[in-house]
Amino acid sequence: MKKTHKIFIFLTLFIFLSKLAFAAPVNLTVPKVNISVDNTTNPKEYVDNIKLLLLLTSLSFIPSIILLMTSFTRIIIVFGFLRNALSTQQTPPNQVLIGLALFMTFFIMSPVYNKINNEAIKPYTEGKITQQEAYNIGSKPLKDFMLKQTREKDLALFYKYSGQSKPSNKYDVPFNILIPAYVTSELKTAFQMGFLIYVPFIVIDMVVASVLMSMGMFMLPPVSISLPFKILLFVLADGWHLVIKTLIESFL
Repeated sequence: MKKTHKIFIFLTLFIFLSKLAFAAPVNLTVPKVNISVDNTTNPKEYVDNIKLLLLLTSLSFIPSIILLMTSFTRIIIVFGFLRNALSTQQTPPNQVLIGLALFMTFFIMSPVYNKINNEAIKPYTEGKITQQEAYNIGSKPLKDFMLKQTREKDLALFYKYSGQSKPSNKYDVPFNILIPAYVTSELKTAFQMGFLIYVPFIVIDMVVASVLMSMGMFMLPPVSISLPFKILLFVLADGWHLVIKTLIESFL
């Protein structure tokens, strides 16, 4: 009876899908979404459409802006060093680390964004300042943040090979020089923090390896024995709290 019941349900479902497949097509109206410069009555409308097109195109650079102009680079590299030092393979997974790094980036960069929003974006949307004035005012808080974390040696390196003269005002530093100098400084800082994270875990690996060799257990991998001790040390020291606290304070 059960087999007959299953066959009956299968045939009913097959007939229903057949009727659905060979039924008359349903006319669905898809709204037209386009950006065109046709039917413009004055040059201003033409320019506004071009600006809108450029704005939508610039949205594709948002991931690059988050990666290279915020605190994200240092945070995610330190998290990667931490996971490698613990030897936990894919724990925590990449999705968790990237998500945590993103939200920490939003937290650290929120004062910069609020300043840009209050001093540049809102006055521009209200028509109080021009687009160029909004760019000049809005870039200052971001440059303050980036220059604070950038080493003078890295900045001088890109000025040297760009052939440009050094500006008298820090706000005159162009982004094409500031961004690579900032990323270079962030990489060095992240590697320094990663080295300090590695040191206590390397000590545990050396102690465990020495004990295993003294006991004659040459075939037993030291990593499999030291891993629980690493995790225990990290938990007892409240490691996540210390790492996140250190990362936040490094940008203050």
